[in-house]
Amino acid sequence: MDTVTLGVTGLQVTPVAYGTWQFGGDWGEVDEEAAVAAIHRAHQLGVNFYDTAQAYGFGTAERILGRALADRLQADRDALVIATKGGLRIDDDEGLVRDSSPAWLRRGAEESLANLGVDCIDLYQLHWPDPGTPFEETGAALHELIDEGKVRHVGVSNFSAGQMEELGRTIQVETLQPPYHLFRREIETGVLPYCQEHDVGVLAYGPLAHGLLGGTIDEETTFPEDDWRSKSSVFQDDSLERNLRVVRRLGELAAERGATVSQLAIAWTLANPAVHVAIVGARGLDHIEESVGAARVNLSPEDLLRIEEIVSGAIEVAGPSPETV
Repeated sequence: MDTVTLGVTGLQVTPVAYGTWQFGGDWGEVDEEAAVAAIHRAHQLGVNFYDTAQAYGFGTAERILGRALADRLQADRDALVIATKGGLRIDDDEGLVRDSSPAWLRRGAEESLANLGVDCIDLYQLHWPDPGTPFEETGAALHELIDEGKVRHVGVSNFSAGQMEELGRTIQVETLQPPYHLFRREIETGVLPYCQEHDVGVLAYGPLAHGLLGGTIDEETTFPEDDWRSKSSVFQDDSLERNLRVVRRLGELAAERGATVSQLAIAWTLANPAVHVAIVGARGLDHIEESVGAARVNLSPEDLLRIEEIVSGAIEVAGPSPETV
């Protein structure tokens, strides 16, 4: 697979990255052996970019990724780009809280290094903005991690343009990981223009709208109680039916282009000039192959116009709230 330059970082990464959110428990029970096999398959298909987070099971997803890539990391560390995120922790009274304090970031980064089995994290991202910690303190802590060789590059996730600007007064924000898919596009105004202007590398997560654009969900689909989608109104009743009608029309266009609806959705995300990478997470080997194949789907201006017409009837699909991610 060809690579792209991830903004100002200079990192050469595949435009399809493998994400590990699904291994943290928010999507139901995790089969670790199947997870390792899926990561192996992504590597075989040429993926060199892997994204995880401390909060995905608080070590679970990172350890699975580290185990799966251990031999490859030992043989040729520079051939892989490993990204993780920190700045969330579990409080006994409050549950999941945002914490980008220097002490927690240092502890989180060091735990991530141990979980992943690496000496340095290629891209360390703040998972969510923390309103309780001044950006100056967070930036100083990240500078220390870079100076100590524990982190190479710094990015953020779920930040607004204003928040990136504010943090950028203390440390350069090199990447942004925002939610972005055909049914959720608010970052097209403000956030993506800011990233283009400042050469911020954009790693879009959720390009398949949490499964809606994957082509496997229908009106009869149900989710286990420990899958956050089981509690989302978007995946139920009239909202689900309306979006599935849109998905079926997208599937017809995809078939005309010799692609699947999921490949069309990923290709659409990558067609935005401000987006460098689409993060996809898949448990099945066939789904990984399908997602990687999206990098070869080129959409014409006419295709993009038709997609705009089709999705005009969609209902916005957000992910779980910040308190559950």
